[in-house]
Amino acid sequence: MATFLYRLGRFAFRRRHLVTLLWVALLTLAGVGAASAPAPTSSSFSMPGTEAQKAFDLLEERFPGGSADGATARVVFKAPDGQKMTDPANRARVEKAVADLRSGSDEVANVTDPYTAQAVSRDGTTAYIHVSYKVNGMELTEATRAALNLTGEAARDGGLTVEIGGDALQTVPQTGTGEIIGVVVAGIVLVVTFGSLVAAGLPLLTALIGVGIGVSSITALAGALDLGSTTGTLATMIGLAVGIDYALFIVSRYRAELAEGREGEDAAGRAVGTAGSAVVFAGLTVVIALVGLAVVDIPMLTKMGVAAAGTVAIAVLIALTLIPALLGYAGRRVIGRKARKAAADRTPGTADRAPAVDLGKADADRPADERPNAGTRWARFVLRRPVAVLLVGVIGLGALAVPAASLEMGLPDDGAQPTSTTQRRAYDLLSDGFGPGSNGPLMVVVDGDGDAAAKAADRIKGLDGVAAVTPPTPNKAGDTAMITVVPKDRPSSPETEALVHDIRETTGDHVLVTGQTAMNIDFSQKMNDALAPYLALVVGLAFLLLMVVFRSVLVPLKAALGFLLSVVAALGAVVAVFQWGWLGSLFGVEQTGPIMSMMPIFMVGVVFGLAMDYEVFLVTRMREAYVHGERPGEAIVTGFRHGARVVTAAAVIMIAVFAGFIGASEQMVKMIGFGLAVAVLFDAFVVRMAIVPAVLALLGHKAWWLPRWLDRVLPDVDVEGDKLRKQLAGDGGPDAGQDRELVRA
Repeated sequence: MATFLYRLGRFAFRRRHLVTLLWVALLTLAGVGAASAPAPTSSSFSMPGTEAQKAFDLLEERFPGGSADGATARVVFKAPDGQKMTDPANRARVEKAVADLRSGSDEVANVTDPYTAQAVSRDGTTAYIHVSYKVNGMELTEATRAALNLTGEAARDGGLTVEIGGDALQTVPQTGTGEIIGVVVAGIVLVVTFGSLVAAGLPLLTALIGVGIGVSSITALAGALDLGSTTGTLATMIGLAVGIDYALFIVSRYRAELAEGREGEDAAGRAVGTAGSAVVFAGLTVVIALVGLAVVDIPMLTKMGVAAAGTVAIAVLIALTLIPALLGYAGRRVIGRKARKAAADRTPGTADRAPAVDLGKADADRPADERPNAGTRWARFVLRRPVAVLLVGVIGLGALAVPAASLEMGLPDDGAQPTSTTQRRAYDLLSDGFGPGSNGPLMVVVDGDGDAAAKAADRIKGLDGVAAVTPPTPNKAGDTAMITVVPKDRPSSPETEALVHDIRETTGDHVLVTGQTAMNIDFSQKMNDALAPYLALVVGLAFLLLMVVFRSVLVPLKAALGFLLSVVAALGAVVAVFQWGWLGSLFGVEQTGPIMSMMPIFMVGVVFGLAMDYEVFLVTRMREAYVHGERPGEAIVTGFRHGARVVTAAAVIMIAVFAGFIGASEQMVKMIGFGLAVAVLFDAFVVRMAIVPAVLALLGHKAWWLPRWLDRVLPDVDVEGDKLRKQLAGDGGPDAGQDRELVRA
């Protein structure tokens, strides 16, 4: 592989005009396709095999036109002090609001009058209008949302307190600010790392090109493949992350090759042949993690994973082709001006002969090995105290992981919104006037006649945790009925989840529970059930892949175990902040509750890919040094001398990208940003930079042990470029002459 990638890198460097034009043409084509494609809609959300989905399907069949999965809204009214909602003037304002809502949009399916639907609180101070729509929340037009808001404003003008809740106000979370912050921080870190604006700009430019192609392609294909408007969000986050990382690895290796005195084309070929091999296998681990989301068996997640995996594949191809092409334009400007000047001063008259450059010392005449960099000093420290470093790392992450044992999964409701939002205020008004369970009523579907529905309603009334049960509403054929059940507790509480299970267990197979609350519960259960198979698939396949890369059994095993430790520690931090409320005010957590049910799998998929990036890049350099004759301890120092700075920069960039989302108002976005940021922090700086070298130091030569029979079975992909070096040196067998011709070309 290294030989093929070497040739590819040299070709891209030499034919840079052609390669660059091809990528620009591809970006233009994708952009034109996205611009001409219809606006993406929200893809249909379904959960095959769950009871809530079966109930929705039955409602669609037996109650045609009922819009069972349509958006809903609740317009909540509270009378001024000393008044009641049953007062004639207040009642007139509410009835006018009902009429305005019915005529305000063609997307409205039904509007209930609170005075005929028993939607007035016992003390008469609170009432609400329930609005159902023909389409889901993501597909509502802005005109429909505007009509809903105008109705509330008109009622406020009459002196009533009016707040609006429900998923009708749901919109795609805006993440642009977080991305901008991440790009700005990435630019600063890259400039500090490379000391060159040109070298810093290349990873940013190519990452943005890759994300542009990927997201534009998703937008162009959204209608044909039923891709929702949220599909591009994950692709953008992952594409930006790996795009910067992969380009950073190639550019860093190119600079190192230049520093050894090689010409630009040969340096580009060697950079792609060595660091590019690590990029290929790191990209494969990310693709495995994302495509593996298919095991959850939720079509929306499968499409998101495949789309993001496609963006990662584009990032890999860009790193292998566009980066060396752009390096051909940049030449030696990827090295800072001071370093170039110092090299020219040390070797006068060699400006045209690519003099060796000391990238770590621009202002001194001493060679680099007399002044070890921070990575070298840290590696030597770990080698002196491997047991202490290992114990501190493992015990520290283990302590942080303790809260994960109390993990409760669910989906946040409007109660998790900031108190400044109308959704949260509507939630609180309903809780005060009708009880917390009124914010998440359950929809019970009875597949039977009126008698069966009546019996089911009577059984439900006798269950603990039930606040109210409405009379059954039959369909026209009389073979199906709907019952609304109001729990005593809030929608995301364990008590409400227990009530859903009790209804299902005591009423028979012909009674199905659905509604937003039940859907959330089933979704959480499905994600929980899929976690173990997903972990086994992702970690198992990646273990085999890393075994091929490192020609070792213990190194991949250590990589997988370290990753699991960092993810569990990150989950523990998420539980402590968002479920227990520790330091909640610091991160803007206004109400604690269950952890988003997607969080464990989402963290596994995203963080695993990034963690393996760092593992492959750092340890491949150690493997390369070991294969070329260095002792195990020396190889660790060599890997850190060349890789620690780059891995540190990549991790800081990713932490900044993810941390930018912590400031979002949406609880779910905030939780994702926090979780991913701390997971990368733990994995990069504790696992990869501390635990990994400590374990390798303790194992010594055994770290690279591989049974002979397995060595014969596994393909030799030459990630460390050993065969490439031999061929370029002239002793690589029958292909060596061809490679020497490539070098002279």
